[in-house]
Amino acid sequence: MDTADATVRAATDPLTFRTATEADVDGLVALVESAYRGDASRAGWTTEADILDGQRTDPEGVAEVVGAENGRMMIVERNGELIACCQLEHRGDHTYFGMFAVRPALQGGGLGKVIIAEAERFARAEWGAKEMHMTVISAREELIAWYERRGYARTGRMTPFPYGEERFGVPRRADLEFELLIKPLD
Repeated sequence: MDTADATVRAATDPLTFRTATEADVDGLVALVESAYRGDASRAGWTTEADILDGQRTDPEGVAEVVGAENGRMMIVERNGELIACCQLEHRGDHTYFGMFAVRPALQGGGLGKVIIAEAERFARAEWGAKEMHMTVISAREELIAWYERRGYARTGRMTPFPYGEERFGVPRRADLEFELLIKPLD
């Protein structure tokens, strides 16, 4: 088998979904950082490198999500290799979806659609969630449009970006805020 055949096979190998453990924290931090910050993130389309410097998350923040009683950090692997993740937090009648990251070189190929569909299925089946909620930086119009194509609606409900808290990044703009997006999980 030549390299091209191996690449095609690898892209079609089945995905494995599992709940993260403490042992996954460092790999998750590296994945999230690579998808959103710095030059490595520019290989994909979800980069925030033009609007934020600094870190996207840290080991303490990821460990908190991994250890949360009312949630889970979903890991997505292919052939035992971490390629994506997302946070799911059970909040009564809805689930919060966050910390969604796909390895930059794998973005744009439909993987994100599969992962978000599995996250929605899990929230509905395991927690009886009626809606999925997420917050997205309102300046990320292309990303919001992607979520809208998946059935999420803009609410116009904004929360401020945590300026001055470098744990979440160093803004390059003064107009950043988060918008709540909601999708019914009928």
